[in-house]
Parts: sequence; C-alpha cells; structure tokens
Amino acid sequence: MHGHSRLGRPKSGGVGAGPGSHSSSSSSSWSKFVFLLMSAIFRRRGLLLFAPLLYISGMLLYMGSLSFDVVLVHKHPRPHPGSLYTTPLLFHNLWPFMEADNASSPNVLMKAWNLNEDRRWKPCANKTLSQIELPKSNGYLIIEANGGLNQQRLSICDAVAVAGLLNATLVIPIFHLNSVWRDSSHFGDIFDENFFIQSLEKHVHVVRELPVDVLERFGNNVSNIVNLRVKAWSSPSYYIKKVLPHLLEMSVVRIAPFSNRLAPSVPSKIQGLRCFANYEALRFSEPIRSLAETMVDRMIKHSSQSGGKYVSVHLRFEEDMVAFSCCVYDGGAEEKHEMDIARERSWRGKFRRKHRIIKPGVHRVEGRCPLTPLEVGMMLRGMGFDNTTLVYVAAGKIYKEQKYMAPLKQMFPRLLTKYTLATAEELAQFKRHSSRLAALDYTVCLHSEAFVTTQGGNFPHFLMGHRRYMYGGHSKTIKPEKRKLVVLFDNPDVRWEVFKQQMKDMLQHSDERGTDVKKTGESLYTFPMPDCMSKQVEPNNENIVVTQDRLSLDYEDPFLKDWQLFINQ
Repeated sequence: MHGHSRLGRPKSGGVGAGPGSHSSSSSSSWSKFVFLLMSAIFRRRGLLLFAPLLYISGMLLYMGSLSFDVVLVHKHPRPHPGSLYTTPLLFHNLWPFMEADNASSPNVLMKAWNLNEDRRWKPCANKTLSQIELPKSNGYLIIEANGGLNQQRLSICDAVAVAGLLNATLVIPIFHLNSVWRDSSHFGDIFDENFFIQSLEKHVHVVRELPVDVLERFGNNVSNIVNLRVKAWSSPSYYIKKVLPHLLEMSVVRIAPFSNRLAPSVPSKIQGLRCFANYEALRFSEPIRSLAETMVDRMIKHSSQSGGKYVSVHLRFEEDMVAFSCCVYDGGAEEKHEMDIARERSWRGKFRRKHRIIKPGVHRVEGRCPLTPLEVGMMLRGMGFDNTTLVYVAAGKIYKEQKYMAPLKQMFPRLLTKYTLATAEELAQFKRHSSRLAALDYTVCLHSEAFVTTQGGNFPHFLMGHRRYMYGGHSKTIKPEKRKLVVLFDNPDVRWEVFKQQMKDMLQHSDERGTDVKKTGESLYTFPMPDCMSKQVEPNNENIVVTQDRLSLDYEDPFLKDWQLFINQ
C-alpha cells in the first residue's frame, strides 16, 4: 500500500497513485482552464466587461474542488445608541453620586432663569382691539369644540376670531364628548360663561343659545342646521368667500368639528381677538378657580424655605399616551399585551392597518417617546434641583404608577399631585371630569417658578404661551432635548459630573429659548409676542414701546382690505 498526502502527490509514481493524485490533477486542470479563458478574454477587449464575472465564477469552481470546512458566523448588529430603554441601569450607577451632591451644591431653583428686567414684554391684547360700537350682526355662528381642555380652548378662541371676521354672533360653543377624554362637561362647567360674554361685548356679539324663532326654523334641533365642512387651517379669505354667503342667506351657520379650522397667520385685528379671548376673556368657572387658588396657596406655603417657589411637571406617562407612542419600556410581554389592548380600546384598528410598521427604537431615537418619571427626575437632579425642591406633578393616572413613580419620589421626596394637595372632599365635584381636573393642574403649573414639559401637546403649548404673557415674555419652562437625553441615558458608564454638565447646558438652552418670538406659521397661543404683547425697552431711562407693527409685517390681503371697508361703512 502506498501512503499519500492530502495536499500533494503520492510519494511514488505509478498507475495506482490514489485519489489525492486525481484531485491535484483536477485542480491543476481548472487552473489552466481559467488561465486560458482569461487570456482569451483579454485578447478581445469587447469581452472585458465580463471578465470580473467569469473570474469570480472560475474561482468559486476552483475553491469548490478543495476540501475546506467553512464556518459561518452570524453577528447581531449593535442597537443604535438611545434606541433601548436602559435608564434604570444608569440610575443605579449614579444614585450614590446624586445623594452625595445634595449637601455640596446650592439649589438651582433660586436662579434658574436669566430675566432681563430692562427688556421685558408687556401684555397689549386690550390695545389691539377697537372700542367702536359693533355693527349689526350678519347672523349666528355655531361651532363644536372637541378634544381635551386646551383643544377646546383653541377652538373657542379661533371661533371668537372667525365671528369677528364675519361680523357674526357667536353662540356659546358646544363641547363634543370625546372618546378618549370621556368628559361630558359643558362650557359653563369649565369656563366662566358670564365673564366671557361681558369681556367680549365691545368686540364680538356672544349669546348663550340661538333665539327661539331661529331654532324653530330648524325643528328646534341644532343638528338640523347644515354643517359646513371647513378644511383645517382655512384662510380668512376662505371664510369670506365660502362661509359668509351661507351666513347671509341662512342667518346661521354651523361648523363641526372646529378644531384647527383657522390659519395661524391672519390680519392683526383678527389676531387681536384671538389674544383677547385666550388671555383676557377666558377664565375658569368659579368652582375650579376657587379650589385652584387654594391649591396654589398651599404650594407656596409648602415651599416657604425657597421663597414660595416650586417646580411643576407635566408628566405624560398615562396608559393611553404610552400606548399611542408605540414606544417600548421595560415591561416585556406583559407591557406589550397591555399596550395592544389599550390601543385597540381607544383607536380601534388604527395601529393594525396593513403596511403600518411600528419601530419603537426609531421613535425613541427621534425623541418621540414620553419620558418616564425616572428620566424626568434624573434630568432635574442633574440640572441642580436638589431633594428639598417642592415638585408638583400634573398628570392623569400614571401607567403602572407604583413602579414608575417610585424612583421619582426617591429623588424628590417632597412631591405632590392634585390628589395629595387637595382633599378627597374638595375633588369630589370634579370626579370623572378630566377637563375640570386638568384645569386644576393648569392653574398650579401656571404659577410655578419652573414648568417642565415632557411630551408636547396642547397643555404645555398653551401653558408656555400663558406663562410668557404673565412673566414679561419669558416662559420659564424647561423643554428637554430628548434626542440628546436618550443617548445619554443609554450610556451606563457616563460619569456624574459629565451628566450634570449636559443637564445644565440643557437648562441654559431652555432659558435662552424662553423669550422666543413667534415665527411664521407658529401659534400665538405658544408665542404671544409680538401679536399679544409689546416690548418695553428702557435705554437711558427713556421709555420706548415697540409694538407688533414694528416687529413683524402685517398680514396683507387685498380682498380682506376691501371687505373691512365694506363692513365698516
């Protein structure tokens, strides 16, 4: 028997050389074939384009003739930084340093904002409106306000503006029962109806209900009045050209729904009506106002050691918000099951539509996920708010409250909500009325030294505008940069000093943005300057008032100018 090598020729030649000799001969033949083939191709330039393909094919055939063991290694790609909720791990690592920092650092609450007293904005909503006697009304305007408290507020203010534009008499808005908010409150349950009508009497006609003779024409049923379907963000010209003719013909028009039905940019006089309605004519009903003022007084007394200053947080971590965001936290299969049920209950099939792809990691990286109570607490502690800070949390029922609120209470033991600040007896009349409860939260947040918004929406947007209107043009609001936060929270090795500096930079950025002026397309309900406020500058002790006309170009529409001349005749 002749021995043979797996990689070479047999030690002795001959006919009986064995299978190794055959394999070597085959490989050599393939090598010669590939060489001859490539030589032929290179002699004919027209075939050069096929050279790479033929070469690779030949090499694969050649390699396939050898006996190699191939091992495929599957690598899982590393998750994008910030795409996973790993904040509890970071908190565990940083908590000892937070605790040690309490005694060594002063509370930032006393100096959170850089307010320039010499360059303050002052409310001028009253001054932008004419005091002339109102002309005879062209008819009645009925609108339906839907959504939560501040969505309704937006509809009311826009309705006042449209009524002024059309020279119509506004009927006190009807509140539509929302499937999510589930609040059956009427206008007078939430807002002071008498005050609203009296405040607007020199600017817009307002009545509580349609006159009997008008209602009888429609079978005593408002729903029989033709509903005009107005597109979202419609211009003033649209209302004049499309809605006014119906009003003049029928003496009454109905628009439902009325959410976001007026464009942000309108003539200054119409903007003035929006300003006046929101900041001067709308105030909460007496029961809400009375309890809310009591709650604010209690917050001020509880924070006497910090000069009556406290922090308010709008925490959007209710079950419906977590479900709607489609973000994933640390609850595993149980959380997924609960969120699926919540989405189906409130939005019936919206999230199961064909071709709809939900990417929780992408949502988180893009800053679209609600901050957890833990993340809000870590951010505030990093900014310099210590554990003596009085914190008011405005929220509905927090998802898995016991689990998610525990670390926030650990960081801020002096934490209060409407349920701990007011007694059960005081809150009894507001039970099962989410908009009235939200009005209590709104008032306590309005009077805080620092307001923290965590997830956007009408509540913080209106609050930021209202706070600017109250505090000389500064919103005094912390608006987290969530795209940066999620990356930082996903780094368990970050040092406390580095984390603190990042948070302080974020606080400074919020301070700088606090006095932002409204830009084109933005809402005056969030940015009341310059439409609703004038700027007071005091160089060399001489008062100079800069109004809207000197800060922004007025709205120009030749058609509307002609219309104004017509109705003022």
